[in-house]
Parts: sequence; C-alpha cells; structure tokens
Amino acid sequence: MEPVVIIIVCCVLLGAIVGLLAGMLGIGGGLIIVPVLSYLLVHTLGMTTETVMPVAIATSLSTIIFTSMSSAFAHYRLGNIEKNIVLFTGIGIAVGAILGAQIASRISGELLKDIFAVLVILIAAQMIFGKQKTSDNTATRFSLAAVGSGTGLVSALMGIGGGALLVPALVWFRVNVRSAIGCAALCGLVIALFGTASFVITGWNAPDVPQYSLGYVYLPAMVGIVTTSMITANIGAKLGQKVNVRVLKAMLACLLVLVSIRMILGIE
Repeated sequence: MEPVVIIIVCCVLLGAIVGLLAGMLGIGGGLIIVPVLSYLLVHTLGMTTETVMPVAIATSLSTIIFTSMSSAFAHYRLGNIEKNIVLFTGIGIAVGAILGAQIASRISGELLKDIFAVLVILIAAQMIFGKQKTSDNTATRFSLAAVGSGTGLVSALMGIGGGALLVPALVWFRVNVRSAIGCAALCGLVIALFGTASFVITGWNAPDVPQYSLGYVYLPAMVGIVTTSMITANIGAKLGQKVNVRVLKAMLACLLVLVSIRMILGIE
C-alpha cells in the first residue's frame, strides 16, 4: 500500500478520536495529533525528527480550523459561549499565535520535540491536580487578553487548539467550566487560523517538506483528519453535557503523560 494512502487511512481514524475530544473538552486535538502524525511521517515517509516537527505542528493547526469550527458552533447552540470572554481572549490569542508559529519555524526540530513533550506533561498535571473554583467570574479585559496571548503563543508553538491551556486558565478566574470549554473551542479557531497562515508563509520555500504540502501543512493528513473530526466534534459537544468533564480530563491526562514520555525517549 502506498505511504500516502496509509497516512490518510490512519488520519481518518485519528480524526474521529480527536473530534470527540474537541467537542467534550474544548481542545483542538493537537496534543494527540502532533505525536501520532510525527510517528506516521517518520515511519512511512522516512522524515527525520528535525524536519517532521514543524510539519506535524502546522498540519495539526490546519485541522483545528475545521474541528474548532464544528465544536464552537455546537457549543454556541448549547449556550456555552460568552461573547465578552471570547472577544478579549481572542485578541490576545491572535497576537500570541503569530509569534508562536514564527518561533516554532526557527528552532531545531529536536528542541521543539522536547519542548512539546515537557509542556504536555505540565498540561496533564494541571488537568489531574488543578482545582476548579465555583464562585463569581473575576476575569477582567486585561487578564483575558494576557491569558489569550500566552495561550496563543504556546499553542502555536505546540500545534494545539489551546483548550487544554485556556480552560483551566478561565476556570482559575472563576468562569463556569462549561462556558470555559465553549469559549476555548471558539478561541481554538482563532489560534488555528493565525498559526496556520504563519506556518504556510514560513514554510513556503522550506527544504525537505513532503510532497503535497502547502508550506509546512501536509495536505493528505489534514484531509484525512478533518473528514471525521468535524462529524465527531458535534457528537462530543453533546456528550460533554452529560459526562463528568473532570473524569474525562483525568483519563486524557494519563494518556498524554505516556505519549510525552515516549516522545522524550525518542519518536523514531
């Protein structure tokens, strides 16, 4: 079987899982897409760690455009999106996403892999041990913009939608957890749009990118993931209304720790 066909089939299955998580937890799915796609590209196309990370991150961000769009629309219909939070967080996120993509395209793939793995472990720890506050919303416009900038920068650097960072940050400012998940889904769209555009520009004439790429975005993988993720994101948003979100986060966090350890030890 052709390597491209293998990648597309695997990414169709990956997209189904990513879409469910996006809808349930407000995450774009990059925490799973990046390591899985890195492994696929290394073992099917023979890419090296040095060249695979920018491609995996950029492709992840491109899929999050569609996944977040579907997830955000579902959360909007469920009444989980607060306009004031989205507006000021989104402004900060747009700036941070552009900076993060520029940084990611300029550092070594090996360093980028290690940064990704360490940050994922920290995010997983927050998912497991972070406490949720239930009193009134204390977020200000400045704090929302600051949280957005930090989230956008780190998310573009890692190729994630930012929900895993933004949800606990908004909850820290005592935003209702389901509103935080809904807003994170929409803000993930902002991160993905600005981050992807930046990766396309910086990778336009980059050497060693695989065939069928747009800048650093590998189109066959993007199409495979998006095909199923847009469908399952809507299903995930509805399931998230019924399932204990904290239990889901703990399960995802354990998976992320295992993936991160594997990346630190080496993805080849």
